[in-house]
Amino acid sequence: MKHSILLFSINHWLLVILLILVSCTNDQVDRKPNFVFLFADDLSFNALGYLGNSVVQTPNIDRIAQTGISFTNTYNMGGWNAAICVASRSMIISGLSVWDAHEASINWPTNDSVIINQTWPKLLEQNGYQTFMTGKWHVKLPVESVFQRVGIERPGMPGDRRMETPFQEIEEAYQMGEDINHLFPIGYARPIDENDQSWSPSDSIHGGFWEGGKHWSEVVRDDAFAFIEEAQDNAKPFFMYLSFNAPHDPRQAPQEYVDLYPLEDIDLPTNFLEEYPFKDDIGNDILLRDESLAPFPRTPHAVKTHIQEYYAIISHLDTQIGLILDKLEQSGSLDNTYIFFTADHGLSVGSHGFLGKQNMYDHSVRVPFIMAGPGIQGGQIATQDIYLQDIMPTTLEIANIDIPNDVFFHSIMDIVNQQNTEGHYADGIYGAYKDLQRMIQKDHYKLIVYPNIQKTLLFDLKTDPYEMEDLSDLDEYQPKLDSLMNDLKSLQIQLNDTIDLQADN
Repeated sequence: MKHSILLFSINHWLLVILLILVSCTNDQVDRKPNFVFLFADDLSFNALGYLGNSVVQTPNIDRIAQTGISFTNTYNMGGWNAAICVASRSMIISGLSVWDAHEASINWPTNDSVIINQTWPKLLEQNGYQTFMTGKWHVKLPVESVFQRVGIERPGMPGDRRMETPFQEIEEAYQMGEDINHLFPIGYARPIDENDQSWSPSDSIHGGFWEGGKHWSEVVRDDAFAFIEEAQDNAKPFFMYLSFNAPHDPRQAPQEYVDLYPLEDIDLPTNFLEEYPFKDDIGNDILLRDESLAPFPRTPHAVKTHIQEYYAIISHLDTQIGLILDKLEQSGSLDNTYIFFTADHGLSVGSHGFLGKQNMYDHSVRVPFIMAGPGIQGGQIATQDIYLQDIMPTTLEIANIDIPNDVFFHSIMDIVNQQNTEGHYADGIYGAYKDLQRMIQKDHYKLIVYPNIQKTLLFDLKTDPYEMEDLSDLDEYQPKLDSLMNDLKSLQIQLNDTIDLQADN
């Protein structure tokens, strides 16, 4: 009798355990996937190892690409002021195209629940997601009204050391043809020459990324760790918006990362220029903050130094991303998580004579974009044109959430699933900077227009990927130029762009 009772008890508990396991399994099947968005700042498509840069070391970002799909022609539409990141981030949160996002951001109130509820994080929250953000925000909407949990909200960049710059004195000296490089504060117009030791990217005395005692990229990592641990105790799927300020200037990293890149191992960009001929006419003059980081005219030593520091902070960022991926794996959530990696826009770092991103060349408008997760075949390369903001509707489709009608961008899941070989932007990729520059990229040609000086530039990206040979004055390319101009005007109508191109060579 005792044996029968014991046997019944064992069988009873085995059945209970079995039911629990089945229940957990069904829970995992039914549970929506998690989303982790890794967002870099000022990261060009050509500054990562997996995309062919043989100098920069990015093993962790590379491993995301190896396990997922990489979109090699990903663009940002541009911006309405010098802080291109504001437009990029406003578009990704709202799903609106550049000028609609600009119009909306002007009127974004702090208490309009209709607007807030149409944002990317809120749409996910309304459909069962726990949402978390940490790092750079730089969107007019209050971050606490958009995300359920917020770590540390950062500004557009680590402290701008130029607040005491004598702008008028610099401009007057420049107009007089005088040397202006010595007039800038520390951290700008540097290095003057090989003997200039005014700045060290690893010295915390300069503040910047070191403000607060820990490098800001490491703070984002720590915030991510804390949320991953917290999410393990929550039955809801999660959305993590991890927004790094790196590799934005001041490009600072621990010395061990700077040491990875001796100057003698760094080449100048193929399209290096000492000075861009139209810089003053297109909003890239000496008083544009990004452009005053290096001396005028550009020197090989200065540009190589900035590239060295750029690569160092990228590698340091890559390390933090690797640790976050490891933490996700240790938590057991990685198998049900989609990882996205991209940047808000690119950066010139010496290409075409620019330091910043306020131009229409590929190094500034084209960014990396990687997606990895359940069901995605590793090592894929997709060459279709996309916008980085396509990530917003992509996550909504994956989560079976209706995409609002006013979202301009497209889910790329049909491309991921190899059901769309053409892409969604047959009319061309559009780009803009203020009212000073316009661009269309279509069928491997790029047309750049500078309306205020009636200047056009035409490049064949297939034969001239570094955009060095302007074809706009050649008779045989006039039909292509005219065709692209008409296409650009059509895009302007679609995108509520009212600038009159007036471009005529």
